[in-house]
Amino acid sequence: MIGVSGNRCIICAAVSVCILLLGACTAGKPVSHRPESVYPSTRLKKVRFAIQVGAFQDQDNAVRLTEKLQRQGLNAYHYVDPSGLYKVRFGNYTTRKTARREAGFLQARGIIDEYYIVSPQIAALEGDLRSELVQTARSYIGIPYKWGGESQREGFDCSGLTMTVYQLNGLDLPRTSRQQWHTGTAVRRRELARGDLVFFATAGGKRVSHVGIYVGKNRFIHAPGRGKYIRVASLSSGYYRKRFLGGRRYL
Repeated sequence: MIGVSGNRCIICAAVSVCILLLGACTAGKPVSHRPESVYPSTRLKKVRFAIQVGAFQDQDNAVRLTEKLQRQGLNAYHYVDPSGLYKVRFGNYTTRKTARREAGFLQARGIIDEYYIVSPQIAALEGDLRSELVQTARSYIGIPYKWGGESQREGFDCSGLTMTVYQLNGLDLPRTSRQQWHTGTAVRRRELARGDLVFFATAGGKRVSHVGIYVGKNRFIHAPGRGKYIRVASLSSGYYRKRFLGGRRYL
């Protein structure tokens, strides 16, 4: 009859044999320790179809239409067309038919007049898409950016610009700077790439209150405030260096 101590010996021996067998099975074979990515991919939804309305020479008219649509709960934004006209877009619809049905409903209620259903093109290669994002952002430099119906304290002017740049390139970036901060994947300053967004706490503390789009060489494009001209700024400047919170990536 085997006592308790004998049972323990048998168990220990069995465990030792299992360890030896396991070692034999893995000997000569590299054990895969796949490191978890520091920045897992965070991709935005694609803008399949959007509704475009208005064509104004006066930006204030585009702002008013944007406000009107926002009051209807629509994620509207205005932008400057290569022709120099200000136009308004909103929505992300899965099919052209769905977008047309929504536009017809709004038109019947007198909320919009003529409209177009558009499908933004997304560059096939990431490098090309980053170039398109930067090019779109650069087209706004020197324009007195205005955003209707929102509070500057919440950082809506600056985030309106970054959202518009992404939306025009077919990526459904959220509206506010805080939503953009929480949606993107963290990127260290030294790893920023063109098209990433950079965030700041311009109101003090650690709360996001400002955002711009990184364009390379330690520079970013942003809307400094309501009615001010969109411009290029440096992350190395004393003001922004002290208030920098981090970068976010969406591609």
